[in-house]
Amino acid sequence: MTGTGRGARLDAVVRQEALLGEGPTWDAERGRLIWVDVLSCRVHTWEPGGDRRTVRATEQHVGAAKPRAGGGLVVNLRDGVGLYDEDGSFSWLHRDPVPGRRGNDAAVAPDGALWAGTMAYDESPGGGTLTRVAPDGTATTVLPEVTVSNGTGWSPDGRRMYYVDTPTRRIDVFDVAPDGAGVTGRRPLAVVEEGAGFPDGLTVDADGCVWVALWDGGAVRRYTPDGRLDRTVVVPASRTTACAFGGTGLRDLYVTTARTGVDPAAEPLAGALLVLPDAGEGLAQPPFAG
Repeated sequence: MTGTGRGARLDAVVRQEALLGEGPTWDAERGRLIWVDVLSCRVHTWEPGGDRRTVRATEQHVGAAKPRAGGGLVVNLRDGVGLYDEDGSFSWLHRDPVPGRRGNDAAVAPDGALWAGTMAYDESPGGGTLTRVAPDGTATTVLPEVTVSNGTGWSPDGRRMYYVDTPTRRIDVFDVAPDGAGVTGRRPLAVVEEGAGFPDGLTVDADGCVWVALWDGGAVRRYTPDGRLDRTVVVPASRTTACAFGGTGLRDLYVTTARTGVDPAAEPLAGALLVLPDAGEGLAQPPFAG
């Protein structure tokens, strides 16, 4: 079945006019949400309790920002993966500049490694990669020829990895190697039909279901582990980019959106950070171990 289900009203948490809001991540240690505006070179944080916000400028386009185990952030930038310490100082962990390419979505695996995606600015086929960056900076390219590397997530038991290369319209699933450092057996979990948008960022809930945002689809969908569509949440912004669970008990679904390429008069919430209260139950996301 499909439907908006429990907590059907999406609320605007931050009416930020993000050009390309992306990558919401719940930082359990600090009780805050982290997300980025890729094209404005900004990392945003928001704490629900006191409604406190911060904005950090980066020197390059930033595809993702995740909390680190020792404090600070790991960021997926245009020219590679970098680290911010608590005092704001910056250092490169893995620098790999390629002309015409930038970092895009990224995710932290159960073992604390960062899986960082890239894409060509012109979205040329095969111009991107998916690379595992270990806490010590060792980088291994797992998928060398993708187009727009996007949502990545793991099943509750860590044995499956879900992945989106957006133009394929697929959510793919892999088997994870016992050491967590590699994947095999790529196959489609689900295909988003023509006219429904393109799969973008994703998250996995405590039931092992995959929630995926639909770019140019104005929706978030939930797919069961066997690939069945069982829920659709309509979003008041056509360029829905990513989603993540957070808040008390990891029950609230946060959704990022983009303002680029849309008519703001027709979509006043484009670019805002939205929340669907009591949407389900998420999985605790590990911090980057480096």
